[in-house]
Amino acid sequence: MGWGMATWGLIVESTVGMGDRKHVEARVLGQVRGERADALARLEKAARDYRPAHPLKHKRRRLFRSADGFLLVVDGSWQSHATRFTVAELLEDSAAPAEPAAPEAKPRPGSTPDEPAVDADGVPIRPAWLRRQDLA
Repeated sequence: MGWGMATWGLIVESTVGMGDRKHVEARVLGQVRGERADALARLEKAARDYRPAHPLKHKRRRLFRSADGFLLVVDGSWQSHATRFTVAELLEDSAAPAEPAAPEAKPRPGSTPDEPAVDADGVPIRPAWLRRQDLA
């Protein structure tokens, strides 16, 4: 599937808290402009380097690849904690900086009767008197 040049979000969803207060929180690690494969490569590095706060004593650490990213499962003495790393195409961002406005297209010199064509030195290529109707 050809995704092309897009902006990809590198998202991490991790288990935080303990017991009844355990829940999942999501955050954006960063963004990659380009190919999806490049975004997945950066996400894989982030997943391999990630060290979760819980569980405190790690008994086992497993990193799985999925279609959209990676799943890290860390088993502790009492509970397992999961962290999901996802690459997703950014479709909308309400806080994105505004795109710079495209510059207005200016007519090239000599394309309008009021503005004569000039050479590199600024000398008119066609003298203004050639356009005079009263000389015909």
